[in-house]
Amino acid sequence: MLNDKKKTYVDQLEFIDDLQKLGISYHFEAEIDNILTSSYQKERTNVRESDLHATALEFRLFRQHGLNVSEDVFDDFMKKCGKFGSDDIYGFLSLYEASYLSTKSDTKLQKCIRPFATQQLRDFVDTHSNEDCGSCDMVEMVVETLDMPYYWRMRRLDTRRYIDVYGKRHNKNAVLVEFAKLDFNIVQAIHQEELKHVSSWWRETGLGKQLYFARDRIVENYFWTIGQIQEPQYGYVRQIMTKINALLTTIDDIYDIYGTLEELELFTSAFENWDVNRLDELPEYMRLCFLVVYNEVNSIGCDILRNKNINVIPFLKKSWTDVCKAYLVEAKWYKSGHKPNLEEYMQNAWISISAPTIFVHFYCVFSAQLSIKVLETLSEHQQNVVRSSASVFRLANDLVTSPDELARGDVCKSIQCYMSENGASEDKARSHVRQMINDLWDEMNYEKMAHSSSLLHHDFMETVINLARMSQCMYQYGDGHGSPKKAKIVDRVISIIFNPIPLD
Repeated sequence: MLNDKKKTYVDQLEFIDDLQKLGISYHFEAEIDNILTSSYQKERTNVRESDLHATALEFRLFRQHGLNVSEDVFDDFMKKCGKFGSDDIYGFLSLYEASYLSTKSDTKLQKCIRPFATQQLRDFVDTHSNEDCGSCDMVEMVVETLDMPYYWRMRRLDTRRYIDVYGKRHNKNAVLVEFAKLDFNIVQAIHQEELKHVSSWWRETGLGKQLYFARDRIVENYFWTIGQIQEPQYGYVRQIMTKINALLTTIDDIYDIYGTLEELELFTSAFENWDVNRLDELPEYMRLCFLVVYNEVNSIGCDILRNKNINVIPFLKKSWTDVCKAYLVEAKWYKSGHKPNLEEYMQNAWISISAPTIFVHFYCVFSAQLSIKVLETLSEHQQNVVRSSASVFRLANDLVTSPDELARGDVCKSIQCYMSENGASEDKARSHVRQMINDLWDEMNYEKMAHSSSLLHHDFMETVINLARMSQCMYQYGDGHGSPKKAKIVDRVISIIFNPIPLD
């Protein structure tokens, strides 16, 4: 089907888009890469002459693939924007989605194209929302897109939704629908087996029982890893990263809600010294936690040394030291009543959200070939895409968790820092934080376009960006990690991990 000569160019682009949204494009990566790369090199300007949907789709697919297309391709359409008819809603939808592939240098996409497309979609919803007609499915699709653009969504969750949407189309490909459903269920069964394994590991650590005050979230911690990398062949990566996520969650709670400042300083020193012989220096409740981290990290390091012939333990150890130091900074701020400004807060908070620690471990277990130079840049926090993804994670968390975390005894978050620094209202502060998230996405897109000059392999870079997507999924309707029932995360977890798609 991919190489069907009867397909028009636009048909081929739509087919690739469907494969990606249905979650089965990973079976055809080489073919898709060949089609998009060769099409990009041919500069098919004829597509852009009259079809807004085709132009926007081509732009989005190319940029998703790391191919740099100028925003100028939309100039002709924007010059005659007043002449568009309301029946071109599909084109507006594609234009809106394409606008989220903007970079920090794309002023037209940010200041003109996205606001224009947004207004067209809102007008469509206002006009058709009360109609009992065939446009209802389109209204629902537009509302979902305005709530969260496709490019920002957790891939696996959107696949589950899109299989249903695509299956209702009058022009659907029945073979493709069956393939997508079977593939989803097969991968889901693999995910279930992985979750059984990490759940057993978590029980054996005893941390859930001994540290009663910490969040016991092994299912949610596994769910995060599906958001980062969902394909079935990466089960080992998901299982290791679930363990890392669970340990980070536990240690975060020790710093946030339980430990005294003196105890936390001892705990931080333990990670810095990385010496199991000094366990007796720690309070009793901290000993088991440190020992589990120590054993897991050393086990990971041994596996990597054996299979990839590089000693990564110094880098892994430093990542734990760094995150604990960042946790300690926030504990000291809270205990002393210090209110940082937004810049001071973010300098520490993008590390304390734990993303740099996650990425160092992820790189080590995911990448087939490791580079000491990449490990050094990750360890020294020199990768812009990592910092941007981590900052989105932090800010998405802040938008929904700050009231609860302040109530339980935590440092001021980005919203409160901005309000205090600028004398702003909470609404204005939230608007500013949302704009920061937009700007960080532009930064990540820029780094993705420039991947040829980056030390990071494009596959690993995509998993970094996926963490930003996953954070916006987890915190879209509330604190999905801390209070999953309230934030609709339980329903999402059930649909992704536990409920298979019924087959016709």
